[in-house]
Amino acid sequence: MKKYLLTLFFTLPFIGTSQYTDVINSNRPGLSVSAYAVGRNVLQVEAGVIYEQRDHTLLNTNSNIWGSDISLRYGLLFEQLELNYEGTYVNQNITYNTLETSENLTDFSRNRVGLKFLIYDRFKNPERNKPNLYSWKANYGFKFKNLIPSVSLYGGATFNLGDNPFYVGDPTVSYRGMIATQSRLTPRFVLITNISYDRITTDYPELSYLVSLSHAFRNPKWSAFVENQGIQSDRYSDALIRGGVAHLLTDDLQVDFNLGASFKNTPSRIFMTVGGSYRFDFHKDKIKAIDEQSAGENGGPIKKNAMKKKEKEERNKNKGGSGAEDIDLGPSKKQLKKLKKEEKKKRKNKERGSGAIDF
Repeated sequence: MKKYLLTLFFTLPFIGTSQYTDVINSNRPGLSVSAYAVGRNVLQVEAGVIYEQRDHTLLNTNSNIWGSDISLRYGLLFEQLELNYEGTYVNQNITYNTLETSENLTDFSRNRVGLKFLIYDRFKNPERNKPNLYSWKANYGFKFKNLIPSVSLYGGATFNLGDNPFYVGDPTVSYRGMIATQSRLTPRFVLITNISYDRITTDYPELSYLVSLSHAFRNPKWSAFVENQGIQSDRYSDALIRGGVAHLLTDDLQVDFNLGASFKNTPSRIFMTVGGSYRFDFHKDKIKAIDEQSAGENGGPIKKNAMKKKEKEERNKNKGGSGAEDIDLGPSKKQLKKLKKEEKKKRKNKERGSGAIDF
């Protein structure tokens, strides 16, 4: 199955559409990376504080780790491309119980720069976003076609500056590649997967995967996630599980919390992170000439009191809250009924204006 997916990802056409969203699109609180970029001319800061308790039964050691992580994301040149920096700086205090001594290690455990590019957008075709006017279940239920993901490719470099005690012997620069996929299973559930190959030119290259499932609550300002991470390397291998929640304070600000643990005791790991994400939004839509637009692209003629109606909708939106990252809750029952009524009206008008003559 993995070989089939890898073949599929590399043979998909290089297409995409606008990545910008009205609400911040953060990779936190987990470590998984979404397939979508932040949008052209958007600068986003995602940071947190880390605490970890790590014990190793074979080495008979105990460790306390404090640190901070940061991710800087910038929408570069066009909508599908993102430049990002990821850094994690930690201080590890190790106690050797047998020798009754301790050691302190401080440096970057993660320090890399890369480019991410969306090669396939599942929802580029607007027809896929249209609600079914005749079935509530069709809009909110799971369908196997929803597993088809949007796909992006990542390429970058990992930097090992100075005498890093966590990666002894590694060269100053090594390379990293990744495939990131994202599927909207239902309006409330989003599935993200990452497969990466890191430190490619070192003696200890690292293959890893991440699978993350996010869920938006009834109040879409709140969301939760669960994530599984697997790491395979001659230096260190593990399987980790983490989960947490995120809360949207404004369209540009999100806070989050997560905790997790490992499945083994060489070492055993328990960790937690508290952090947030903030977006500096300099995005501007490109102006498109009318003669270059498709028919109906502007939504038809402007209706009477359209602006008043829009202002009212914005007020209601601000009262009730806006959506969580990558979550589209779809139309309500009342909205579906209204859309169905409008669809019938359009169909009748079309039949009347068809030009047919009755005898």
